[in-house]
Amino acid sequence: MRVNITLACTETGDRNYISTKNKRKNPERLELMKYSPRVGKHTLHRETK
Repeated sequence: MRVNITLACTETGDRNYISTKNKRKNPERLELMKYSPRVGKHTLHRETK
């Protein structure tokens, strides 16, 4: 049930991270604070298709 997802930065739009999630437990889009190298600080990253 785990699927691969891509996390994109909300400020720059860069797709910096790849992760997995359980679709049964988290059907909504995942949002995490991750480091963005272009900005040089932690920013909000959202799941993209």
